Amino acid sequence: MQFDEYTWYFGLSPFGPKTPTPSYYRAAMRDLRSFNDRMQSCAVQFDARGDNLLQFVERIASDLGSTSAILRERSENHNGGWFDSRADDRFWFAYGQLYGYYGILTAAHHDFAAVVQNRGLTSLWQELEQQIRSSLRIQPAIISNGREDGWIMPTHLATMGFYVLRVRSNLVEIRAVLDR
Repeated sequence: MQFDEYTWYFGLSPFGPKTPTPSYYRAAMRDLRSFNDRMQSCAVQFDARGDNLLQFVERIASDLGSTSAILRERSENHNGGWFDSRADDRFWFAYGQLYGYYGILTAAHHDFAAVVQNRGLTSLWQELEQQIRSSLRIQPAIISNGREDGWIMPTHLATMGFYVLRVRSNLVEIRAVLDR
């Protein structure tokens, strides 16, 4: 579920009224609960194959690549230090994304345990989880988007971008092993 942060009840592309985001989320929660109920009752089968894990990892790596580009653009073109009013939005978006992916990837590690072990991915996967935990330790009180060489107003966006790229790099490495 991806929504444009600038579109609310009415949009220009395409022109006209839009379904409110909460409606989409409510429907998604119902669908997820239904899926989980079917999984719990063994009415569906989870297929933990290497090609499924490969697709999953590719999607997350692609998503993190987009986040990295957003952080880079904001960091390079709008570095107003503490006066960049959108820096905290970008920072906490990336933080929340990594937080969510940490939970999902930790669960995937268990779901695809046989694939991870058979392909020799255990150490890479543990490193991936450790890198995400490291990125989640960054919790400044005030988000600053200063210059990269600044010492009074640091650039938290570039720092978060560094961690996002580390996680993405690890995912690309896992993808390469799965693709062999």
